[in-house]
Amino acid sequence: MLKVNNLKKNYGSFQLDCSLQVKEGMITGFLGRNGSGKTTTIKAILGLIFPDQGEIEFLGRPINQLTGHDKEKLGVVLSDSSFSRVMNCKDVLAILKRSYRNFDEPMFRHFVDQQGLTWDKKFENFSTGMQAKLKVITAISHKAQFLIMDEPTSGLDVVAREEILDLLREYLDEYPQTSILISSHIATDLEGICDDFYLIDRGKIIMYEEMDQLLSSYGILKFRQEELDQIDQTHIIKIDQTNYGYCCLTNQRQFYLENYPQVIIEKASVDDLIKLMVGGQK
Repeated sequence: MLKVNNLKKNYGSFQLDCSLQVKEGMITGFLGRNGSGKTTTIKAILGLIFPDQGEIEFLGRPINQLTGHDKEKLGVVLSDSSFSRVMNCKDVLAILKRSYRNFDEPMFRHFVDQQGLTWDKKFENFSTGMQAKLKVITAISHKAQFLIMDEPTSGLDVVAREEILDLLREYLDEYPQTSILISSHIATDLEGICDDFYLIDRGKIIMYEEMDQLLSSYGILKFRQEELDQIDQTHIIKIDQTNYGYCCLTNQRQFYLENYPQVIIEKASVDDLIKLMVGGQK
């Protein structure tokens, strides 16, 4: 569905060097700290910035060869985009009806009403959460086959973030073959929705994994210095020193459960993974 190969962009103090792909019907998370390169990658995919090097394909063809019909299959949410402050939901409805051949007005109306958005209120009077919801509704209401979402839940409280994800889940229930590339620095938002994920740091992809594999096989080991020296470190990916000793990331949790019952071993979350992969030592 989407292939990015050796994408490079040089901003002097920041260099992007990224490869990734999103398969048909998959929801791929794009994780990393703020400033790690997520937005730069997404803007290059969308043709909003010009890369110095690399190849980007959508639907099996280079992005500069996409037709208008191809582009209608895309739905996009950008973290730094917004609506005109004097517009309202009725204005957006009128624009979308003229812009997309596959625009689904009943779907748009359903989600606007479901999310409690006011039809006549100007966007300058919308809360941050209301604006975020409308951006997602706008992206999906023309039956987009591929969604690209850059930090769609950024700046929202936990309730509003979950409402955004529920909205996406409802859309995916109706159109299960939809592919999504969704970025976030709030990893827990993506833990329950993504099939796989890429972790980017300082412009480079440092990890790719399937979400099920992370949740089933990865673990966090905690022990003191004297215990670390006695542990088989073959399956240790990263080590971080803490106030009480050491915290280690492994992708073979079961191995340590069976062989080192005295060691504290916890399941790894996406947040744990990011913290150790970005900050830990090999």
